[in-house]
Amino acid sequence: MRNSLVELRNVTKYFERGFIKKIRNYAIIDVNLAINPGDVIALIGESGCGKTTLGKIVAGILRPSSGKVLWKGKNIWEIGKSEFKKMRPMVQIVHQDPYASLNPARTVYQTLAPIVKKYKKPKSSKELNEIIIELLEYVGLTPPDYFLNKYPHHLSGGMRQRLVFARSIIPSPKLIVADEPVSMIDMSLRLSVLRLMRRLNEELGIAFLYISHDLSTARYFSDKARLVLMYLGKIMEVAPMEEAISEPLHPYLRALLSTAPIPDPDMARKRRKIKLKELNIPKEVSQLKGCPFSNRCPYSKDICFNKTPSLIEVRRSHYVACHLVKELPEWIPPWQEV
Repeated sequence: MRNSLVELRNVTKYFERGFIKKIRNYAIIDVNLAINPGDVIALIGESGCGKTTLGKIVAGILRPSSGKVLWKGKNIWEIGKSEFKKMRPMVQIVHQDPYASLNPARTVYQTLAPIVKKYKKPKSSKELNEIIIELLEYVGLTPPDYFLNKYPHHLSGGMRQRLVFARSIIPSPKLIVADEPVSMIDMSLRLSVLRLMRRLNEELGIAFLYISHDLSTARYFSDKARLVLMYLGKIMEVAPMEEAISEPLHPYLRALLSTAPIPDPDMARKRRKIKLKELNIPKEVSQLKGCPFSNRCPYSKDICFNKTPSLIEVRRSHYVACHLVKELPEWIPPWQEV
């Protein structure tokens, strides 16, 4: 797609196991995805569906088994080493566990200073200190003087994640892959980190690939995000977030919405859950035939088991991979009285 930052074309990633007889377990299957400057993409799906693998492929950490990963139109696995080194800092990744991504032997100052020196080229130690203080203030670690000599174990989960974001924006990236960035943070602090991400997007123009299993946190970006729904390595639905929540088309998204937490206990008791044929998600995918959701889908027919559905545009900017999309019953929110 023209003007895309990152574009995946027919990307597949599998891992082989077995010594004599090789078996391929597919993590990503024929994925097409474009991320434009300033985009917010919410990649949603259950644990084990391939979200993290896709994030690593987008970030250039993991090489796909087949397909192309384009950075501003160039295949990142075919460009030279020098060009790859220039591209790599432009895509930062923020992991789920902020403590694991920080060196426990380094203070906040020691964590940021080498990266500031590399990318900002301060002319003096005074300028270096000023940049670090400005960074800490920007991400909400205030007063900055209090945090400069703190070690990661002195910080809460939310503070650590803010420090990780401060480190990630030093190279002035165009895209941040945020892999479950709030799942290990106290519930009361999650909103502050989501607000920081939104600020980075709106003020600095950084695009986000926000990876999560939690629809409720993804909805924080509902006014501008695109939802990309993933199941067992396949993209099942793509739509503007607000439309995806209010008018979901794929049975899998409908099932997720029917189990989403509802704060009102009376509404929670009354809601109608979509009954799946099978509750457990398969642990691995070793075959590519049919729709991956067919064994759990309450509406599945023979065609769903035998033919893989293509991702087609059903409405403007709303894509779904389902053979039965035109036959499904009208969506009524499960908390709404009928």
